[in-house]
Amino acid sequence: MTDIEMKNLQELKQVMENYGGNYDFDMVEKAFTLCVTAHSGQKRVSGEDYYYHPFNVAKIVISLGMDSQSIAASLLHDVVEDTDYTLDDIKQMFGDEVALLVDGVTKIGRLNFSTKEQQQAESLRKMLIAMGQDIRVIIIKLADRLHNMRTIDAMREQKQRDVSVETLEIYAPIAHRLGIRAVKEELEDLAIKHLDPIAYHDIEELLTHRKKHREQILNEIRRRIEERLREEMPNVTLSFQGRVKSIHGIYRKMYVQNRDFDEIYDIYAIRIITDTVADCYNILGIMHDMFRPIPNRFKDYISTPKPNMYQSLHTTVIGRSGIPFEIQIRTFEMHHTAEFGIAAHWKYKEGIKDNDKKLEDRLAWVRQLIENQETTDDGSELIRNIKVDLSQEDVFAVTPKGDVINLPLGATIVDFAFQIHSAVGTRMVGAKVDGKIVPINHEVKTGEVIEILTTNAAGHGPSRDWLNIAVTSSAKAKIRSWFKKEKRSENIVTGKADFEKELRRNNIDFTDEEQAEIVEDLARRHRLANGEEFYAAIGYGGILLSKVIPRIKDDFNKKTAEKKPPEIVPISQNRSQKSSDGVIVEGIDNCLIKFSHCCNPLPGDDIIGYITRGHGVSIHKRDCNNVPVNIADSPEPARWITAYWDGTKAESFTSTLRINAIDRQGILIEVMNAVNNMRVPIHSINARELKNGNCTIIMTISAESVEHLKSIILRVEKVSGVFGVERINQ
Repeated sequence: MTDIEMKNLQELKQVMENYGGNYDFDMVEKAFTLCVTAHSGQKRVSGEDYYYHPFNVAKIVISLGMDSQSIAASLLHDVVEDTDYTLDDIKQMFGDEVALLVDGVTKIGRLNFSTKEQQQAESLRKMLIAMGQDIRVIIIKLADRLHNMRTIDAMREQKQRDVSVETLEIYAPIAHRLGIRAVKEELEDLAIKHLDPIAYHDIEELLTHRKKHREQILNEIRRRIEERLREEMPNVTLSFQGRVKSIHGIYRKMYVQNRDFDEIYDIYAIRIITDTVADCYNILGIMHDMFRPIPNRFKDYISTPKPNMYQSLHTTVIGRSGIPFEIQIRTFEMHHTAEFGIAAHWKYKEGIKDNDKKLEDRLAWVRQLIENQETTDDGSELIRNIKVDLSQEDVFAVTPKGDVINLPLGATIVDFAFQIHSAVGTRMVGAKVDGKIVPINHEVKTGEVIEILTTNAAGHGPSRDWLNIAVTSSAKAKIRSWFKKEKRSENIVTGKADFEKELRRNNIDFTDEEQAEIVEDLARRHRLANGEEFYAAIGYGGILLSKVIPRIKDDFNKKTAEKKPPEIVPISQNRSQKSSDGVIVEGIDNCLIKFSHCCNPLPGDDIIGYITRGHGVSIHKRDCNNVPVNIADSPEPARWITAYWDGTKAESFTSTLRINAIDRQGILIEVMNAVNNMRVPIHSINARELKNGNCTIIMTISAESVEHLKSIILRVEKVSGVFGVERINQ
């Protein structure tokens, strides 16, 4: 081991000693040594030795109060994935516990997946399953992601954006749900710094510019508060802190809620920490006597904790200076939970193995996510469920009996009903909000009193349309389960009808024998007993036809092509110099040219022609999914023909862009202006708001070549708030 590596090992031990705890230093040293050895010669993108990453992840894990096994696993978390060491090697050297943690953090990367999203979903599913067995898995993963975000500047720009989006949509919400505030806020700030650097630096400058003035005022207010409380509550233990809102928190209010910096009242806060809940409410009364509270700015998270078990009293008041500020009041135990979240209730810490109910409650949503996923075949739905179910924006509605129901922002009456109980949801016929009848797609808002109207009529149940109205995975899973259990015969009929309708829509014509054979094969692939179960799964929504039909269509087209002899147009051996629509087809003059919609080729793309039956030559990009990699081994190689662009002929071709951006006022107009200023025709444009505060803009334009399109994309990417532009096939 080199002098630098020895120095890092000593630093790691020093950090452990500073945080205290009963650590196994020998295990940690052994893990550090293996980490350095296994990653020897490997470099990060930044150029530094690779072991430096797991070393820093281990320091973050220690700061969260985790145990020796967690520290060892954090040092080894990339060994199985990136070196020749196997999980069995880890198990033999460090035991089953460390091996389980390492396996849970290791991504699924060696299997073949049809899309990157599917691979991401399966890796997440694996991590969540491991997390359900041992919560330390996700704490190590969060530490891993935090250090990656701290060093993200070494990555290429597009990779920075992709990782930042994933961090903002998946890992920050998980940290929020686990209540690990420091990790959650730093992940969010680092993500927004790379997604919208201009806005990030604007907010940073605003905070810096006003910091000194605000600090002087707040220090004076804090002094007055401390004097008053010491006078009125002399025997009560008190601690005082200042808090500045995270940049991401300010960003959301300024750019998503369209508020001015001076309209955000909780940027600066004074935190008062005491011993008991009774003291918290007594202090609240004194604060409202000292300062004028702002109406509708009081939140009692002690009586109604957040889903991540966060508890505190929040009130916004105005001092003599006229500056509004927030006061947070909580007990020392609540403060510890607010800072460290689930790590504060770590049941393995200090060797304690008792059942901690708070810990089990915090893990319930993990098991719920996995259980809900079992009712659908769509792997990518797991990612959507995480984005919705772990939304940091929550609403609190009340039943007529006074029970508080917590739901993610955007949840509907359907979600509310099933959150109360499955039986309430399945028997629902309507709802009243604050005494008035509302439709079941009504979005629940905080403070509403919601009464679910039910029926006891036999055979009544949910509608299939409710799957499109519900937004929580829990409600969707319960609806699917009801149809799966109660309506099997109906599901089979509905599923078969929908399946055959999709076949007809895609011009797929099977004999009864062929269809039965294909359905049985599909049932086996989906681990179902027979074709009837396959039809039933389609009927209750467990299998999506949009995921099944494309593969059936490909197989059908291949079989059809094998049966029919190709109608090939005779081709002369002379090279043609005459182009059609800007394309020269080898050996054919002035033929009918059609640009395929599957890949929308542009001048500059490497292209190839395909001789169709009666529709001329279809031009594809050479890397199109519908073009065989090896033409010679394709079913009809003679129908593929050389084609290239006529560089002497200027043409305009349509191309479609998908633009991902922060959803803020004026973003659509700015994108349109950016394109218009380049004198580029816009044929169509539409925008869709996403629930995570972002939006997607689909724009169809004319471009003269691939290079021209690249220049358009570069211009659009410069629009503030745009974090991704890609060319898509329509």
